[in-house]
Amino acid sequence: MTFLQQLHAAERLNQSMLCVGLDPEPAKFPGAWKGDAGRIFDFCSAIVDATKDLVSAFKPQIAYFAAHRAEDQLERLMAHIKRVAPQVPVILDAKRGDIGSTAEQYAREAFVRYQADAVTLSPFMGFDTIEPFLRYADKGVIVLCRTSNPGGSDWQNQRLADIPGQPRLYEHLAHLAQTEWNKTGQLGLVVGATFPEEIARVREIAPTLPLLIPGVGAQGGDAVATVRAGWRGTAEGSTAPIIVNSSRAVLYASSGEDFAAAARRVALATREQLNAARG
Repeated sequence: MTFLQQLHAAERLNQSMLCVGLDPEPAKFPGAWKGDAGRIFDFCSAIVDATKDLVSAFKPQIAYFAAHRAEDQLERLMAHIKRVAPQVPVILDAKRGDIGSTAEQYAREAFVRYQADAVTLSPFMGFDTIEPFLRYADKGVIVLCRTSNPGGSDWQNQRLADIPGQPRLYEHLAHLAQTEWNKTGQLGLVVGATFPEEIARVREIAPTLPLLIPGVGAQGGDAVATVRAGWRGTAEGSTAPIIVNSSRAVLYASSGEDFAAAARRVALATREQLNAARG
């Protein structure tokens, strides 16, 4: 199955638009695990086991593993997800962005070493940073477009004077992703939940692409506004899917021994809130 086929299948099976971000911070681990980087796999796998029937995707953030020399634990986690939740695609949040042979190695890292179904990329250096990833024709490539951080406006919201109509940079990126960059039909875009009007604008420009939407939960994004701006579909499922990410609100719902059960409760409530917003 391609990434998009997996995403649609998981959305239907689990009745979900929710993505749980796996951003392990040992300082926030519960009980005797607190501060122990050797427990990253144990913590994340417990979250996966508790939420695997509630999500359309999982999204491990590579920096949270690499900072603790835990890449081996990330490999184990990816294998664990494939084993216990083979129906759920895994997006490696790496935000790579380089050219030539270096980009080829980053693509191999994501898709061969970690066996990710999709990866996030930065398009700042242009299409030749994207192209090596497209050689893996069934894999998803999710490009940063309009990010949820306040500083995203420094570049993404600027107008391009040399292009007819003077679109904003994020609008031009959405157009490229919908058209000439989408060689495999597996491209998607990252658009932050903190900008629902701009989610709607991206959806207008890119009516079929999956949108990975971080910022719901701890970052304060409005779940209802997010769904109404970005999701398109019918009672049978989406025609233009959104992948609404929540990390800290789910992972650290409790600092006690019940952390996995608490994570499930928050994930379930978030899933239901997102589904209700479809109307």
